[in-house]
Amino acid sequence: MTADKPKELSLTFALRQQNVKRLSELVQAVSDPGSPRYGKYLTLEDVAELVRPSPLTLHTVQKWLLAAGARNCHSVTTQDFLTCWLSVRQAELLLSGAEFHHYVGGPAETHAVRSLHPYRLPKALAPHVDFVGGLHRFPPTSTLRQHPEPQVPGTVGLHLGVTPSVIRKRYNLTAQDVGSGTTNNSQACAQFLEQYFHDSDLAEFMRLFGGDFAHQASVARVVGQQGRGRAGIEASLDVEYLMSAGANISTWVYSSPGRHESQEPFLQWLLLLSNESALPYVHTVSYGDDEDSLSSTYIQRVNTELMKAAARGLTLLFASGDSGAGCWSVSGRHQFRPSFPASSPYVTTVGGTSFQNPFRVTDEVVDYISGGGFSNVFPRPSYQEEAVTRYLSSSPHLPPSSYFNASGRAYPDVAALSDGYWVVSNHVPIPWVSGTSASTPVFGGLLSLINEHRILRGLPPLGFLNPRLYQKHGAGLFDVTRGCHESCLNEEVEGQGFCSGPGWDPVTGWGTPNFPALLKTLMNP
Repeated sequence: MTADKPKELSLTFALRQQNVKRLSELVQAVSDPGSPRYGKYLTLEDVAELVRPSPLTLHTVQKWLLAAGARNCHSVTTQDFLTCWLSVRQAELLLSGAEFHHYVGGPAETHAVRSLHPYRLPKALAPHVDFVGGLHRFPPTSTLRQHPEPQVPGTVGLHLGVTPSVIRKRYNLTAQDVGSGTTNNSQACAQFLEQYFHDSDLAEFMRLFGGDFAHQASVARVVGQQGRGRAGIEASLDVEYLMSAGANISTWVYSSPGRHESQEPFLQWLLLLSNESALPYVHTVSYGDDEDSLSSTYIQRVNTELMKAAARGLTLLFASGDSGAGCWSVSGRHQFRPSFPASSPYVTTVGGTSFQNPFRVTDEVVDYISGGGFSNVFPRPSYQEEAVTRYLSSSPHLPPSSYFNASGRAYPDVAALSDGYWVVSNHVPIPWVSGTSASTPVFGGLLSLINEHRILRGLPPLGFLNPRLYQKHGAGLFDVTRGCHESCLNEEVEGQGFCSGPGWDPVTGWGTPNFPALLKTLMNP
């Protein structure tokens, strides 16, 4: 990685919000089928009215930034983020301790302007700002894997990898299970790698694999920059499988929405959500960071942003990660390593499975990479109290209690196939691509089809799914009961994390979609 000194940069100030507790109560009310407010979602304007920073906060921060020489400042509808341009010298005076450099590194020659040193806010400002974004975190890297091709025994009745028709067969979709083309329904995927998808790859993918169902062969809207570079496998995968599972539904792509190398794309995506009143109902996101690598102010504030989306009736699906339970060493002792936003209580987290026989459409077992576990930051939400308690008291293979925080938010919530996908990228069909960034758009696409039925029947979209999902005890899902995921390679756990079992588990959640049954479960008002 090389570093030199940039001249100016763009910083995002997350301003202290009001009424966050009230916001969480409203999320509960609009997402719980037992509540009289169920499905009566807030508009962006309602959310703004609730969380907008106090006049004192707005005044103090603006005054301080003007005095520091900030220019070209932009806010969002909710007024709780302010993005400004500063010279590097001004930024370093303003944020004592920070030192900004221009970094280039990684396989994609990623450019980023960051400070490796922590910063301190002036005393007068600290109570008014949660964090300053665009300082530390480098752009994420992909965890997708391409497996060597398994050896095929005789070929009668076999498939050679996961394609849309294999997914549609396994999850019991018929040719009629596609969007009607008559509603305002839409879905989106967001990815923050320095990667792009190419329309021509999507068209070729649909030509090869979309022959037996109605579909759209191009994206309705790209938000952010679509570079001219080579297509990335992850970007291609997200779009191709969201649009073949959620077939014939209008699709948006959020593509590395940070417009400048000093911006963090994930944070920019959150800003876009807070600045647009009409958004797709379902968002699938293949992005995560180790919980322990994030400051508590950042993680709590991002969680509030996810809460704002839930209050508005958006369904946010996050990949559970590709490292099983994860592993890290804390003062010489091993522990599992949870991932965020997978561990947020306000998103639906998607784990991964494999076919029991990789060449047949069979029952599913755990894909050993499927991310899952217990948050060290967020306590267990009430909606999953019963399910998690049951798992902890009945699982025959629990890891030692020192490895995980049994009282934390447990994830994933659901799962889908994550192993052995075909993807078209840079005009080439590529086999055996694996990761929960495959299962997440598949699950999201199926929820978009259910939203389509709900909209046609005059019902509100599904919104934040978890309270309903856990109340129904996973009805409409295939329970995955075989297999364990990976973790620390030491004598104590020998590489094994949690194991799946009947009902909910922290490897595959409630299980994988049985579309007709799930549609029936989620169609009752």
